[in-house]
Parts: sequence; structure tokens; C-alpha cells
Amino acid sequence: MKTLKGPSLHLAQFSDVAPPFNSLPAIAAWAADRGFKALQIPAWDERLFDVSLAAHSQDYCEEVSGTLAEHGLVISELTTHLFGQLVAVHPAYDRLCDGFAPPALQGNAAAKTEWALERLRLSAKASRRLGLTDMGTFSGSFAWPYLFPFPQRPAGLIDSAFDELAKRWLPILNACDEEGVNLCYEIHPGEDLHDGVTFEMFLQRVDNHPRCRILFDPSHFVLQQLDYLDYLDIYRDFIRMFHVKDAEFNPTGRQGLYGGYQGWADRAGRFRSVGDGQVDFKGIFSKLALHDYAGWATLEWECCLKDQDDGARQGVAFINEHIIRVTDKVFDDFAGAAVDQAQLDAMLGLARPSLQGRA
Repeated sequence: MKTLKGPSLHLAQFSDVAPPFNSLPAIAAWAADRGFKALQIPAWDERLFDVSLAAHSQDYCEEVSGTLAEHGLVISELTTHLFGQLVAVHPAYDRLCDGFAPPALQGNAAAKTEWALERLRLSAKASRRLGLTDMGTFSGSFAWPYLFPFPQRPAGLIDSAFDELAKRWLPILNACDEEGVNLCYEIHPGEDLHDGVTFEMFLQRVDNHPRCRILFDPSHFVLQQLDYLDYLDIYRDFIRMFHVKDAEFNPTGRQGLYGGYQGWADRAGRFRSVGDGQVDFKGIFSKLALHDYAGWATLEWECCLKDQDDGARQGVAFINEHIIRVTDKVFDDFAGAAVDQAQLDAMLGLARPSLQGRA
């Protein structure tokens, strides 16, 4: 068993135009003051990080690492979710994704995808220069509008979507392999990889690629009513990243799973600050310790009620309280005694009188 690392903080929900959230030195000082040990950096946020420069300059990478080290921090991982989202975009969502790309590319779906694929390659190179082994992302989606099968889905629609998804991602997985970096897909509603079955469909199509891995976030499974503890047992060998994010599902006589037309505060399923929702984190941290997960526990703050600074401060304490420092002892050793093989045989009734000398 291994003791996982933490707490780390995913910066995507904290980055802002106002200080101290608009530069890496300032946000590092803020995070260290609240007790974080690492930062998970969104590679798309140019206020904090220049992924192109990092891919080509070791000096810049050492400068970034040094900036964090001044505050007792390290980089846990880079994330590339907005790049990944642009790899596969259904036309219904194309305009909604325009803000993920440079203004000159907006409205040009093919150009946005090509730009995103190159950014993913740069992110893998940057990860290697920074000494990182795992990188988070989204899969994007062609088929999400067809999740509910009415009107009836035509035969072959989902297979075609996953075939194209794998075709686009396979070169990126190969590029990650060249850099020694695992690509960890966050299994997430809105993505074609949104549960275990869809991950397996994709994994098969990329020929069980050794860099195809999982970013585990239990909050999305609460909203899907999926057994996330069983999921940890099934996919233990694939999970390389972990977002500590809480959620709750409170169906009523008026709404349930498809209450998505309401604002976040009014949905049956909604995200909450850690400890305020329904996720069984004691069970999760126990499973991760048992399964030798050696990565980071990274707070991802998303809450429809609580102030983000309170969520960050409380999240640090929550993660520290839940990390299991694994034991190197067996608790009942005090009652044990040395036993040789002859005694073991006797305990099992296997001892036999010697037949030597008998006629």
C-alpha cells in the first residue's frame, strides 16, 4: 500500500483577472498560505502559464518550478481540458466552445480542432520538461446530444462517433508516449467518455494504449448515480489522477436526473464544497490506499453555495484529514509466534509417522 500525496489545488476555478488570482507568483503565495502543497496548472490559462514556451524552453520550466518552490509548492500535473474539448465537438456545441480557442479561430471548427491537437502535443512536451508523468484532459464529444435514445438512434451512429474519436486521439496518445506522459481522461458528463462502459469502448478502439488513463472525480458519478467505489475496484489500474470534489443528488417529485434546465442551486444534482455533499470520501481514500494509488489528491472547488476562499481553506483540512498514512505493521503481530514448517504441517493434520524401517 502507498500513501497518496496532497493536498494539491486545481487552479482553473480560481484563476481570475483580479489579484491574487491573475499571476502564478501571486496565486502560489495565496495557495501556500492556505496550506496547499502543490498546484495543478491549467495549460490553457496564459495568465498563469505559457505552454508553448514551456514545451520549448527548459529555462522557463525551471523558472516556473522555482516560483512555486519559493512558496514550498510543486506542480502536481498540467491539465488540458479545454484543448481536449475541442478535439471532438458536435455542431450543436460549436459556438459554445468558441471561447476555448483564440479569437481568430472562432467559428472555424476544423481550425479550432487542429489548434487544440497541437496544444495537446505542446502540453505533453511541457509536462516532460517539468518532470511530470500525468496530464489531465477531456475527451470531447460527438455523440452526447444522442445520450437519450429518442428519437431512435440509427444503427452505427455511436460506433461511428467512437471510431472518429479514437482516430483523432491516437496520435496524441502516441505523442504522450514519446514524452513519457500518461493522458488521463476525466470521466465526465458532456464528454463521450462519461462512464466506465464508454471508457472501455474508447480504450478498445485505441488498441489498449498504455498511455490511456483516467482522472477520477467522484462528483460526476454521484450525478449519474454510478457506484464510484465499485468503479475504483474495476479501474484501479487506470486511475492516475484524482479530483477531490463533492456533489449531491436530491430528487423530488418535480425533478430528478434531467433537472438540468434549472440553475445550479436549483437542480436535483449539484456540486458542493468537499464535506458538504454526499460523496463517501472515507471509502474513496481507503480504496485508493488499498490499491496503491501514489498520485495527488487535488481539490477541485465547485460549489453553488459556498464562497471559494472558504472552500479552499476547508478543502485543505478535509484532504489532510482523509489522507491515510499507510501502516508498515500488521496490527495483530503482537499475538503472533514463530512457527516452523513441521508445526504448520501438524496444525493442518499433515504430519505422518515415518514409514522408514517398516516391512
